[in-house]
Amino acid sequence: MRNHDTKNTEAPITASGPPDAPALVLIHGLAGSAAWWDPVVPALARAHRVLRVDLPGHGRSARPPRGGDDIPAQARRVAAALDGLGVDRAAVAGHSTGGLVGTALAEQRPDLVGALALINTGPSPDAHLPQPFPARLVTAPIVGRWMWRVRNDAAIRRGLDTAVAPGTTATAQKSLDYLGGRELTARLAQLTAPLMVIFGTRDRRRQPFPAERYRVVPGLRLELLPGVGHTPMLESPTRTAELLLAFTSSLRRAAG
Repeated sequence: MRNHDTKNTEAPITASGPPDAPALVLIHGLAGSAAWWDPVVPALARAHRVLRVDLPGHGRSARPPRGGDDIPAQARRVAAALDGLGVDRAAVAGHSTGGLVGTALAEQRPDLVGALALINTGPSPDAHLPQPFPARLVTAPIVGRWMWRVRNDAAIRRGLDTAVAPGTTATAQKSLDYLGGRELTARLAQLTAPLMVIFGTRDRRRQPFPAERYRVVPGLRLELLPGVGHTPMLESPTRTAELLLAFTSSLRRAAG
């Protein structure tokens, strides 16, 4: 497997796997980066051209201009990056807030998104549990920026690609705005692409059993991971990769 970075002013992309394989786009969540997918990439890249996006204000991506960080705007940036790579059809998987960006991308570009998988993405604002005090500080405009700066400095010293720009605090509110405008299940029900939701049942950032709400979406495949928390790709990478590969391979068999 070979990795290479694609320079793009819209959304930097890390590509892995055969360039002629079916494209699989991975979109990280709030406070993450393309590196959060590292544990699942080796398995996925055997069958896919894996394209990992750094969302605006995260990882290697610059903070967007003021007002350009809402969920639909982030989706348009991802679309522009994929268009720049010549990707005309892809399966998309998004973790947490990345699932919202993936949904917005599928709404805007049904020609581009051939299938959509969400991983521990909350279906509505009321599915989110109150966070501990230190976590709430991160979303405070001034204190949050200072905390991310300290976190980023530590990450850089350890050589980790997990640095997050100050856009994180704004993105948190934009995610709630997107969900508040229309519940996610209603958005998904209007899509024509095949859908899958993977959910760790011990997610401490969500109300109990929020994944059950997804059962109202016709045709949606729901996979629960007992004992797994908010980040299945980090906590249970083998099972997460297996589920994604089974989902995408079933699509290829159906197309054939």
